[in-house]
Amino acid sequence: MAESKIEKYFSNFDKELEHAYKVAQAAKAKGFDPHDKVEMPLAKEISQRVEGLISVFTPQILNSGVAARIQSLEAEYGKLDWRVGLQIAYEVAKEEFCSFESKKEAMETGIRVGFAYITLGVISAPLEGFIDISIKKRRDGEEYMCLNYAGPVRAAGGTAGAVSVLIGDYVRKKMGYTTFDPDEKEIKRFHTELSDYNDRCVRLQYLPSEQETDFLIKNIGVEISGDPTEELEVSNFKDLPRIETNRIRGGMCLVIAECIIQKAMKVNKRIEDWGADFGMEQWLFLKDFLDLQKKIKAAAGGNANTEKKESSEKKEEKPKVLPNYKFIQDIVAGRPVFTFPMRRGGFRLRYGRNRTSGFASCSVSAQTMEIVDDFIGVGTQLKLERPGKATVITACDELEPPIVRLKDGSVRKLRTQKEARACSKDIEEILHLGDLLISYGEFSENNHLLVPNGYCEEEWALELVEKLNEEKKK
Repeated sequence: MAESKIEKYFSNFDKELEHAYKVAQAAKAKGFDPHDKVEMPLAKEISQRVEGLISVFTPQILNSGVAARIQSLEAEYGKLDWRVGLQIAYEVAKEEFCSFESKKEAMETGIRVGFAYITLGVISAPLEGFIDISIKKRRDGEEYMCLNYAGPVRAAGGTAGAVSVLIGDYVRKKMGYTTFDPDEKEIKRFHTELSDYNDRCVRLQYLPSEQETDFLIKNIGVEISGDPTEELEVSNFKDLPRIETNRIRGGMCLVIAECIIQKAMKVNKRIEDWGADFGMEQWLFLKDFLDLQKKIKAAAGGNANTEKKESSEKKEEKPKVLPNYKFIQDIVAGRPVFTFPMRRGGFRLRYGRNRTSGFASCSVSAQTMEIVDDFIGVGTQLKLERPGKATVITACDELEPPIVRLKDGSVRKLRTQKEARACSKDIEEILHLGDLLISYGEFSENNHLLVPNGYCEEEWALELVEKLNEEKKK
């Protein structure tokens, strides 16, 4: 019954949409608008949306065969696989579907097509966030590629922005260009500009350290640059021959700080899986980068020396999971901190999903929301210690609720929202904030080591089944 209703709904949807397009076309044909036809082509598949979007800049892409090729690549690698974006970008750059006025335009269009695929063909970042490429000279006379970005790249999100650089580097390598060779002043310019942008212009979600920035710039195959977006000039390292402006470049700052560096773990996971097949082994430098980043984050919280000390005969062994203080370093004034990293009484990790949680979406009990004076509500965004940078909160009534000590000295587990609301004014101390429901996919997508969860009924049930099976065998 439900399936027939759904089929009827979508059938009616298509019928009404077709009727709307006919009416719009008839209205356009009367000649009152600048154009005599509907300018928004109907696209049901991602591949069709990609063609339609990129055709705004490059009309010859439309109906060139790109959509059909994307579909065949999806059959080979899977839908939304990054390899589809890399391969279609290279094939467009080789002019396999249509011709371009220059090799540079072909490569730019290829990168746009790959970028549009990663962003589902629904945002303008491939057109406005990615500006173009520049072909520059190394000090030895060979040519390398520079990817230029602008502020609208922010709309793509951190992962897609990072993948756009991966796509650009893949096109660079396949089209025969060598790697970027930054000198000491250019490397220092990147970190200085990132700091200036964060301190004087727009607060970055993640401000990398000088060590992180230097390591990345030395190892990445392409230069990241872009148009100046701010009136302010960089505070130091000006008038460098290969950097066209002294003004701060917002697009460059976003791509390096909030895309490549912040999503390094996710990119590294993919490169480890198939990087060698695509000749992208040089991106395995991200593994060393992540090791460096882990040490820096641990040291930032004063935890550089949290090694487990054993007897003199044994080697010192670091714990597998260290407190990460990075999420709390850049806190905005007035924002509450609910718990410090890995402290008792904070949120208890609970693996799982409900109907309103999922990717970048976690859940807590409604009682927890009550006792923190509604600083947390449905839709509130929180920065997390791990595994990702942030999450949106929803409510779940099957999680362990908070435990509090009241002013009269009694300790209570707040089992209902009504009970939490009634005693919220009498709470002397929150002993435990309750469960935080996080899906396994959060750790998988961020390539993060699984953290031990709190003991819960699911684990108890598995232990019970194990014991019952043991009894049957006796």
